[in-house]
This record gives sequence, structure tokens and C-alpha cells, in this order.
Amino acid sequence: MERVGIVGAGQMGAGIAEVCARSGCAVVLAEVDDAAIGRGLAGIEKSLAKAVEREKLTAADAEAARGRLTTTTDISQLGDSQIVIEAIVENESAKRNLFTELDGILADGAILASNTSSIPIVRLATATQRPESVIGMHFFNPAPIMPLVEVVSSLLTSSEAAAAVTAFATELGKHPVAAKDRAGFIVNALLLPMLVDAVRMFEAGVASAEDIDAALVLGANHPMGPLALADLIGIDTVVAVSDVLYAEFAEPRYAPSPLLRRMVDAGHLGRKTGQGFYSY
Repeated sequence: MERVGIVGAGQMGAGIAEVCARSGCAVVLAEVDDAAIGRGLAGIEKSLAKAVEREKLTAADAEAARGRLTTTTDISQLGDSQIVIEAIVENESAKRNLFTELDGILADGAILASNTSSIPIVRLATATQRPESVIGMHFFNPAPIMPLVEVVSSLLTSSEAAAAVTAFATELGKHPVAAKDRAGFIVNALLLPMLVDAVRMFEAGVASAEDIDAALVLGANHPMGPLALADLIGIDTVVAVSDVLYAEFAEPRYAPSPLLRRMVDAGHLGRKTGQGFYSY
């Protein structure tokens, strides 16, 4: 995969674009407007600078990565891509509309991948005329650092597409794992119930946010507590993923708590807005 398109320059899309550019790919990063592109590029620049500062990347390699990255607000500019990775809002309708549009732009044989953290891939595949080339490629935040990529094949994904994306993830320096096309895949199907349980515990007054997080960090050797992690992921994303899981399995443990919904209503979405379970 030498020519990669990324749609969405948010936290995940920008991170994936950086990973691909650092690995030698020519990357076109698409967003809806110049302001969104500017925010994405600022995040990439900050990440590259930090990697150089920590001696994870040479200054020359960082400059080479910048040179491989171009941006656009015109999605048709992705037409030459061998693979396009979608990293837009976690909304099935929005993703399906995008996949239909991309399907009409890309050449035959190009792969359409989604970075969705929860939405079944087959629902996106059926929005295209190339369902055999639609696959899940779920990176984890922050994408330049986290080594895991979930490769999710639907009932319609070809073995050739799965093999190509698995090889691509490996070439990016990631560790791919194969997951079946169930809402939440592997990680979020296990992680989200724990996050929601931690919110319910906090909501019930069992312990403070700080003590709940400290208990999991110090008692279970987690690198980050569940409420701090929810802030990092984004409270709105936690709610969106939980809703998808609950719709799929109809198990109460997947349903978001009322507090999570009120936090979204209030705009307290975690780190990205400066306020969640903690202030930033």
C-alpha cells in the first residue's frame, strides 16, 4: 500500500495519517474544511515534534513524513488511493453515506477500510458495490504509539482483502489481530462494560473518580483508570459505542448510564473539551 487516503482529520484520523506517512506511504488527508485540516495538521506536528524530542524519530525522518502528507477538502482527490481509511464520527448513517461516495471515486480493487470502534462492518459494506473490499481497520488512540490494530472481516469481505490489510498493518509496525464482525469487536466488547460500570459506581457514590481510577491502576495494573480513559476516548464516543453494543446484544451492562448522557448534553466530553470526569 503506497498510496493511502484518510477521511477525517480528528484525533484518530490525524494519528493514522501520521503513522502511514512515517512508514513511507504517500498520504492524502481529507476533511470538510480548512479549519478541520488545520487542527489535524497541528496535532500531527505536535506528535512528530514529541517523537523527535524523545528520540523515537530523527528530525530528518519527521521532515520526510511531512513531505509525504498532503491535504484536501475535495474527496475526489482520494481517487488514486489503493486503500482509504475512514475515521469520521462514530455514526452509521454518516459512514454509509461516505462509503457510497468513496465507492464511486475509487478504482476497482481499491480497499475501503473503516476505523469504527463498534459498528458492524457488513452494514458499511452493503452501502457499496465492492462489499468484498470493505473491511474494519481499527487503530487505537494514540495511533502513533498504540501497537494494536483490529482487522475485522465481514461475511462479505474477501480473504484477499483481509490478507492485504493484515500485511499493511504489519508494514505500519502494528500488531494486527483478526476479529469477527460483532459490535465492539474484541477490545471494546470487553472494555466498554468496565467503563460503564465504573461510571455507575461513581454515580452511585461508592468512591470518587480519583479513587476508582487509582484502584484499577494500583490494584489491577491498568496503565490508566477507567474514568480517565473515558475522558481520553471522549464521553460522546463512549456513549455512541455503548449504544451500538446495547443495540447488538440487548444486555443491560452495555447501556450507557444516565450520567454519561447528561455529560454529553452539557458538552463535558473529556479532554477534547477540557471537562469530563476531570478538568483539563
